[in-house]
Amino acid sequence: MVDKTLEQILLKKFNYRTFRPGQEEAILAALQSQDSLVMLPTGSGKSICYQLPGYMKEGLVVIVSPLLSLMQDQVEKLKANGERQVAALNSLSSRAEKNRIFKQLHLLKFLYISPEMIQFDFLMQRLKQLKIALFVVDEAHCISQWGMDFRPDYLKMGEIRRKLNNPTTMALTATATESVRNEIKESLHMNHEETQEIIHSVDRKAIKLKVAICDGNKKERLTELVNQLKGAGVIYFSSKKLADEIAETLRTDHGLKAESYHSDLTVDDKVKVQQQFIDNTIQLICATSAFGMGIDKPDIRFVIHYHMPANPEMYLQEIGRCSRDGKEGIAILLFEAGDQYLQMRLQENALPDESLLNYIYKNNLKIKAEQADPKVQIGQFYVNAEIPYNVALYQIQNREKLKQNQLDYMLKYVYHTGCKRAFLLHYFDEAVMNKPANCCSSCDPSLEQHFFSEDIERTNKNTEKLDWKTRFKQLYKIDEESMN
Repeated sequence: MVDKTLEQILLKKFNYRTFRPGQEEAILAALQSQDSLVMLPTGSGKSICYQLPGYMKEGLVVIVSPLLSLMQDQVEKLKANGERQVAALNSLSSRAEKNRIFKQLHLLKFLYISPEMIQFDFLMQRLKQLKIALFVVDEAHCISQWGMDFRPDYLKMGEIRRKLNNPTTMALTATATESVRNEIKESLHMNHEETQEIIHSVDRKAIKLKVAICDGNKKERLTELVNQLKGAGVIYFSSKKLADEIAETLRTDHGLKAESYHSDLTVDDKVKVQQQFIDNTIQLICATSAFGMGIDKPDIRFVIHYHMPANPEMYLQEIGRCSRDGKEGIAILLFEAGDQYLQMRLQENALPDESLLNYIYKNNLKIKAEQADPKVQIGQFYVNAEIPYNVALYQIQNREKLKQNQLDYMLKYVYHTGCKRAFLLHYFDEAVMNKPANCCSSCDPSLEQHFFSEDIERTNKNTEKLDWKTRFKQLYKIDEESMN
């Protein structure tokens, strides 16, 4: 260990003088080679929890990360801080880049990798030859939230950890109930008694909570809000098509600088939209849940959900993009009677039913992962893991019940007449401590008016509708000469 204090390294490497709550505890656990499950609220600097001890321990820090944008953001930040021994391996990496990284693995300090990529035999064999200082599973709630639904590779991280000879492991998340935390430890094969849990409140007091009940006028209510609210904002949808349509309407009919973001965009377009949003060229993002992780924009002032999320964990994750600078922001959930049925339909299409699972087991289907329906992939995972059919069916049916209970809780949140913050925190077995001013729409019915702009022209509003050339130049930051 180097002969410097943690605070000195924090200042030298990250330019911070003091730790945020939970960071030092997580760092000390890693330095003492103790497995840990770290739950810190969104925007609290979880990356420092593994990056700082990475500099103090011999060997490679392997970070399994669920989203490409998350990896890219972390890699770019480390490089901006002068770190050169960092790389990312995922589906976007070219063959030449993969070969270069593979040859230089022994020189790296930080390797960000997707759960699919780390399973390749040639890479596992190489990693086994290296000293792993720390094995990190970022956004570990995805093991529960996504692993069963459409990312079965996340369920294999425990086996990967075993193949790497059980290195010191840190599981990081911002939102997880006690049952989900236990599921994370179980999936990663972490010892329940010996794993240190560093748990801090999910409550973000700077974010005020509002539910707006709409009666056939949701689109009108949305456009009213985005024309009145000040600052940058994100609008979440469960439909890619609607995200595109609303973004187009906000641009053409209201002169707002809005773009859509979802999984159908090309990688280049995603990067461009993210960057334009971060530097305020774009002020509104109409997005699906694909947007958010890894987007470290501190001054998002509002998050609006056009569709009700499937569970409280997802809701807190997504509204957590707001107010990372500690200044006040607002989260607004728009709801119309019947909205819950959209999520119910999505849930029905996420898991294999009894007949499909039985067919997969009887026929031992072998389909390339990229060609398989997500439901078939889940069935194949159970078959390949040699899990008995009855056990697989039981787990899948239990998962369906859990998802229904989570959706029911969100519906109760919508209609709850008491404190919205207290109701959400109750789901995570927490209580409101020191209730903030303008807490929620139940505590303050005129809550959103505190966030309305008093200016005649919003900073993110155009004074006239833009033609395609002007919009193109703004989005891609090009000058007049390059257009001619």
